[in-house]
Amino acid sequence: QVQLVESGGGLVQAGGSLRLSCVCSGRTFSSYSGGWFRQAPGKEREFVAAISWSGGATWAADSVKGRFTISRDNAKNTMSLQMNSLKPEDTAVYYCAASTYSIVVVDPSKYDYWGQGIQVTVSS
Repeated sequence: QVQLVESGGGLVQAGGSLRLSCVCSGRTFSSYSGGWFRQAPGKEREFVAAISWSGGATWAADSVKGRFTISRDNAKNTMSLQMNSLKPEDTAVYYCAASTYSIVVVDPSKYDYWGQGIQVTVSS
């Protein structure tokens, strides 16, 4: 059974940076592609960024492209999301997820395992 645990969230001012981390336990993370999603109050969960199992391919939503960077370290069973130039509209609960698909996956229904989520709040 795969377990995912996020860390690194918190409160930051607009224009600031945060780095989210996701640690995978139970299975080797290199068996899965990974993704980050977020959900703001009253809104549906939305795709943020994804990375293939090898880390060779990544994709990010237009709303975060150029500001957020997804990466992974399979030797450490971790995945990260570096968030720069944060905006108040980035405020949400952020979730990491793992998929048995090896390629980049945007569709949340294709993910098999989810973390519990972590709050990111950006003040104006």
